[in-house]
Amino acid sequence: MKKCVIIYNPQSGRLKKRETLESFYDILRDHGYEAEIKYTSKKKDATRILQDLDYADLVISAGGDGTLNEVITGNLLRKEPLTLANLPMGTTNDVGNMYGYTKNNYTKNLELLLDGVKKKIDVCFINDTPFVYVACLGDYVDMAYSTPRSLKKKYGKIAYVMYGFKQLLNKINSYDVKYTIDGKTYEGRYSFFFITNASRVAGVDDVYYDVKLDDNKFEVAFCYVKNKAELMKIFFLVNTMDLKDVPGIVYHQTNNLEIEFLTAPKVSWCIDGEEYKSSKKKFTFRIDKNTKMVLPRKNIVKLFEKKDENIKENE
Repeated sequence: MKKCVIIYNPQSGRLKKRETLESFYDILRDHGYEAEIKYTSKKKDATRILQDLDYADLVISAGGDGTLNEVITGNLLRKEPLTLANLPMGTTNDVGNMYGYTKNNYTKNLELLLDGVKKKIDVCFINDTPFVYVACLGDYVDMAYSTPRSLKKKYGKIAYVMYGFKQLLNKINSYDVKYTIDGKTYEGRYSFFFITNASRVAGVDDVYYDVKLDDNKFEVAFCYVKNKAELMKIFFLVNTMDLKDVPGIVYHQTNNLEIEFLTAPKVSWCIDGEEYKSSKKKFTFRIDKNTKMVLPRKNIVKLFEKKDENIKENE
């Protein structure tokens, strides 16, 4: 039988019944896999576990978007990378929703995964740190990692709103930057910076209508707002139209971006829902194209540019 390792973050989502987790063994066996579940207990555990694996035909990240980030990070550190898959169990599950999984039906999602298609996906980097779908900076983006886990487990996505209301009294900061894209340099003052490779961010579907996960490109969006009224207007428009068409948004698509801040930002970046601390003023973004991922079939045609290049089992 083939070997499957599940890297499971028990702090993610609302999985409560041990029977559900145990049923994974039966489902995997029915698909020809001998399964092993490895549990994480602290940050970076998933990266260490993946990096230290001897071999597996398939490694499943069972947790939130942050757990998937750690798994992909560990895989990129290996001499011989393994084939990965995502089983979303987090609070928001932006990546899982984009891939076409159901909401919180974990056994159904495992079936969708195992009946899925193996593809190569683009993985983005900020400096030397990979991210799967988003790197962002600005006020309020810390809600993704600062909202207490106890609130997220109890209230789900509503917890972010509850925590966010506490921050509305804060002023909106802005930053003077110089940035270079494909050899051309621009200057400007912006409040928010979003570098993404996703059609769904922060629970908002269809942020972009035509994102591809294999086109060697990521999307860049900067905006400047003077007050909360302008911010709320942009947020409303993002929910109703393609972000690149929203007035006040500076949009680019590239695979090579460098951002230099006049002074180092005092706030942290948020990458894949987790905090990324840095005291640097300059950040470089690029793409690695060598990660193999098994995804449900539902959104394959929508998400991939090369529709006839599915990876064979022996590749």
